[in-house]
Amino acid sequence: MTTTSIGTPGTAGSIGQRIADELGVRVSQVDAAVGLLDGGATVPFIARYRKEATGALDDAQLRTLEERLRYLRELEERRTAVLESVEAQGKLDDELRARILAADSKARLEDIYLPFKPKRRTKAQIAREAGLEPLADRLLADPGLDPAGTAAGYVGEAVADPAAALEGARAILVERFAEDADLIGTLRERMWTQGRLTSRVREGKEEAGAKFADYFDFAEPFEKLPSHRVLAMFRGEKEEVLDLTLDPEPAGAETAGPSGYERAVAARFGIADRGRPADAWLTETVRWAWRTRILVHLGIDLRTRLRTAAEDEAVRVFAANLRDLLLAAPAGARATMGLDPGYRTGVKVAVTDPTGKVVATETIHPHVPRRRWDESLATLAELCAAHRVELIAIGNGTASRETDKLAAELIKRHPELPLTKVVVSEAGASVYSASAYASQELPELDVSLRGAVSIARRLQDPLAELVKIDPKSIGVGQYQHDLSETKLSRSLDAVVEDCVNGVGVDLNTASAPLLRRVSGITATLADNIVAHRDANGPFRTRRQLKDVARLGPKAFEQCAGFLRIPGGDDPLDASAVHPEAYPLVRRIAAAAGGDVKALIGDTATLRTLRPADFADDTFGVPTVSDILRELEKPGRDPRPAFRTATYKEGVEEIKDLTPGMLLEGTVTNVAAFGAFVDVGVHQDGLVHVSAMSKSFVKDPRDVVKPGDVVRVKVLEVDIARKRIGLTLRLDDDVPAAGAPREPRGRGEQRGKGGGGRRPAPPRQSRTEPPAGGALADALRRAGLVGGDDRPRGRR
Repeated sequence: MTTTSIGTPGTAGSIGQRIADELGVRVSQVDAAVGLLDGGATVPFIARYRKEATGALDDAQLRTLEERLRYLRELEERRTAVLESVEAQGKLDDELRARILAADSKARLEDIYLPFKPKRRTKAQIAREAGLEPLADRLLADPGLDPAGTAAGYVGEAVADPAAALEGARAILVERFAEDADLIGTLRERMWTQGRLTSRVREGKEEAGAKFADYFDFAEPFEKLPSHRVLAMFRGEKEEVLDLTLDPEPAGAETAGPSGYERAVAARFGIADRGRPADAWLTETVRWAWRTRILVHLGIDLRTRLRTAAEDEAVRVFAANLRDLLLAAPAGARATMGLDPGYRTGVKVAVTDPTGKVVATETIHPHVPRRRWDESLATLAELCAAHRVELIAIGNGTASRETDKLAAELIKRHPELPLTKVVVSEAGASVYSASAYASQELPELDVSLRGAVSIARRLQDPLAELVKIDPKSIGVGQYQHDLSETKLSRSLDAVVEDCVNGVGVDLNTASAPLLRRVSGITATLADNIVAHRDANGPFRTRRQLKDVARLGPKAFEQCAGFLRIPGGDDPLDASAVHPEAYPLVRRIAAAAGGDVKALIGDTATLRTLRPADFADDTFGVPTVSDILRELEKPGRDPRPAFRTATYKEGVEEIKDLTPGMLLEGTVTNVAAFGAFVDVGVHQDGLVHVSAMSKSFVKDPRDVVKPGDVVRVKVLEVDIARKRIGLTLRLDDDVPAAGAPREPRGRGEQRGKGGGGRRPAPPRQSRTEPPAGGALADALRRAGLVGGDDRPRGRR
């Protein structure tokens, strides 16, 4: 991160002050956090071990601070470049400098810079060179002048006739109007609050673009458009199915004569049609400026704004889902059998011991075309008995339900084996199998068997296994392929870093990909730690990290507190207590009348101690409080207890579902419009946000998260389109077949055949159950089209 001063002057205040105001904290807290970030500290380290310095800013606040710091520093760098450019042109006076320094956003800064921005020769520049700017100024200042007569005085070698002179004068005024920063800023906000995004299907594209059918004739105000609709419409345009238009006026605002925007431009420059000789010419100049320059410019700006806002929301949803998936309940150190289902190529089997080490692999063929059912059961039973398997992890891909039935029969036939079966997401398993790291980690295994290993391990410890896969390949986002690669990667990397450090890492079992996510550890250091461990055996103390090649004092400071050594020489090495605080812990233990080992886990004694009694200039009350809590349960895992969903017997395919059926399932993905739930039929069902609670739900993640086990009721089944409508409100009535459907809801509706417009009927309250064709209506309300990245069936 660049180290531009956070106190760059400007009327809006320093960067530190702005961030403090936005976060609602003190400037000193921001300055301390920025100093630590610039010094190479990571967000997890600062949040956990530097609470006194930052006033206990948490990781969410620090991530926001980090993002805003990046943006505002980029703004300052751009401000400096603009000042230098304008000064080099000899046009920087005190008033302009003040305006540039006061610009509080990149958009505002670019608006001010627009008239001074180097550009190709324009018609206005050519007209100025021909000496026509005085003509433009005279007609604007005195509309009583006759345009043609006045223009005749400017005819010369460079100007052929009065018409050419007036055309040049108009070009000068059009450019002036279109580059007025205050005017453009005002019109941009007006268009954002009043305008709409409209879409129509391109002629002949109805059949090929059927997945975008909800947008064939659609309009909605900019401010009300949710991110998934914006991204869906932009994708439809990219695939040449939809034509999008940014309409500056609200529905029904079309009137004869100048638009409100043209009137605003005219008012800004004192233009009014009072019957004077130049009034008509000036009014036409305003119209020309609005339609050819200003509207085009604002259209580009608002497209960018819509996409940016939609991307930000989609990235937020993706990051939140990824966090929930990474922090899903681990099954723990138990021997596990991973089954990667398949038909023709068979079911791949891998058995891992409690540490995740592969101890056996096999391929069985219980399904079509070979149908070696009994032989497969015998093989699985032999493996389970030989390796004391406790858990069976079944991938949710093709042949998943049939393989689940195989596992169920295995359990039924062999009650002496303490087996529990669990269906797990295999998203990203194929990516891992073909990765360079998988080749290095499992060189002796065929690519097809590595997927079964990944499935087994992700049940044992989802976090440790999923960090080996690019977060974008895990499949918990919406429209991820339409998002900014840089923005998405930065956000997801931050989530992975926060999750890994929040849970902590076993130094003696962690893979290199997992170690790379620990605060302060680079890819090179991760490889060096593994190499040192392989050469010298398990680490006995955290101090031995200092013997790792290239792991210096700064890296040790950043990483040591997040690395655990269970059963090591020092009991504190198994906790989240940082080595720098070990002397403090020993002082606490002495005050409690015992040693450190006796104090750990002694809740009764620990809760009698007052943090203030041990605080000093180095460790304040927040840190001492954290240490006392940690000593109660050292190295405690913040993830929830392991639990599995039980699928209903006899419900194996979508055709087995009927409205009103009550089922148990696992939440696989949460989007802005609802949640997808796996109920064991190869196709996730949708619980629309309106069917999640009796009260209003602003964010579906407030109700459920990926990995949650939930009870749902089936509202509607559309076998042809492979769509399942579900509700979490188990007392909801199932809609009768053929009941009238609820309108699309948000925004304006337009008839597909007509083109005439009518206001949308009032939207159904989210506190009421979906009416009519519940699933179709939910999807229509969500603006959901087939081009998104939601689960559509098992891969």
